[in-house]
Amino acid sequence: MVHALILAAAAEATALPAFLTGCWELIEGDHWTQECWMEPRGGVMLGASREGSGAALKSWEQLRIAAGPDGKLTLFASPAGRTAVPFTVAKATSSSVEFTNAVHDYPQRIHYELKSDKLEAEISRIDGSKPVRWTYAREGVRPR
Repeated sequence: MVHALILAAAAEATALPAFLTGCWELIEGDHWTQECWMEPRGGVMLGASREGSGAALKSWEQLRIAAGPDGKLTLFASPAGRTAVPFTVAKATSSSVEFTNAVHDYPQRIHYELKSDKLEAEISRIDGSKPVRWTYAREGVRPR
């Protein structure tokens, strides 16, 4: 029984975070952020993020979640098409996932959590300092 529980916990920790699937947006006045994730398929999730004001694009990023070279679930983030930076899974449940890279300058921690119908995202230093947070709604669904 204990062996089965350990295997189940390990499987959950390495499962692709399917709860991210879909397009998410945050609109505050003229400022907007959009993040979209394809469903898990073939052992990978592909994503993209963009942010801007009005019609002007401020930043964009390509994202990929897959097994890294060590076999651990890894988020590869490529801001503006630059070389992808790996963040390895630190914690995962069926509705949250946290990736870390302690040697990266910033961010060092990327956390996602589905809460009800909102997706909360946070980046920070490894110790949680200097946090930046987003609370996304599903694209096309306005906040209540």
